[in-house]
Amino acid sequence: MKPATPSADIARTTLAVLFIAILISASFWVLRPFLTALVWATMIVITTWPLMLSLQKCLWGKRALAVAAMSAALLLLLVIPLTLAIVSIVERSDDIVGWARSLAMYTPAPPPAWVEQVPVIGPKLAERWRTLATIDPVELSARLAPHVKAIVGWIVAQTGSVMMMVVQFLLTVIISAVLYASGEKAAMGVRLFAHRLGGKSGEDASILAAKAIRGVALGVVVTALAQALLGGIGLALSGVPAATLLTAVMFILCVAQLGPSLVLIPAVIWLFWKDQTMWGSIMVVWAVVVGTMDNFIRPILIKKGADLPLLLIFAGVIGGLIAFGVIGLFIGPVMLAVTYTLLVAWVMGPEPTEEAAAGSDFGTGHPQREDSAL
Repeated sequence: MKPATPSADIARTTLAVLFIAILISASFWVLRPFLTALVWATMIVITTWPLMLSLQKCLWGKRALAVAAMSAALLLLLVIPLTLAIVSIVERSDDIVGWARSLAMYTPAPPPAWVEQVPVIGPKLAERWRTLATIDPVELSARLAPHVKAIVGWIVAQTGSVMMMVVQFLLTVIISAVLYASGEKAAMGVRLFAHRLGGKSGEDASILAAKAIRGVALGVVVTALAQALLGGIGLALSGVPAATLLTAVMFILCVAQLGPSLVLIPAVIWLFWKDQTMWGSIMVVWAVVVGTMDNFIRPILIKKGADLPLLLIFAGVIGGLIAFGVIGLFIGPVMLAVTYTLLVAWVMGPEPTEEAAAGSDFGTGHPQREDSAL
């Protein structure tokens, strides 16, 4: 009987791989608009899953009530505040554009005396201010006009992007509700898939990835809360108006990894403007402390959530933020955690037994020849 030629098997294998690649590509293309919302929903559900289970116990063990409560909380925390902010920007758009255009015709006055008293940057800032004040208004207007046009265009563009962000948040809430309702099945599916790919090591990597996501989320939120509270205390003690509102703004900025400096620095300038030199100097030091504390607190909190090397977590947070933006805060540590777990499992895998090593040349698995010189 004539044996089968291997060319048929090669062709069948090639076509099967090609067909699978086409299916994966097509599925990715269809799901591409939902990928960002799916990733955010996964991060949120993994982080808040213990809270959802506790809420379910309080609601007579009803999963539907717990899912509805968590979805409503996400709407209150994400969609509604952002929608109100967009409405406020749209309503004040004429004022913003008018202010930006009037800025081009503005003639600055000489700097007040307190500017030179600002630590470190005071003398240089006062010198730049004097130079700007001596420029002819026509020349100043010509210099500022392109920047004003850019500011107006940026405001319009950001308003459109924020509207898309609202749509993404709505999708995130919907997908989160689905994951809350069937979280156990989704988790079991991920673990079975990981086990199928990498055995016990793959399953351990999936569990560690979930812990890393939870640790990063807690680290980011708790750090942002600590920075906002300490910054708000400093604003309240120094007498800055609307300290409560500014504290809320600082919390949002810290969660977005922009830091509290965007609020604290204008507050310091305002204090020196009001001739409160002592409080202004205190707030300069306080702003430095509050603005840099996240570099130390966040990695420690993340390490408590996932037992990984501190350097690995720090590299994942910073590298993920640079590579993927805010969502990279979660993607970076998770990717490094999975890679690190699989690498350690492979390196620390079972060693060859002494009998197997004795029956091979240098442990390569090749049997020794009887007439070998060794």
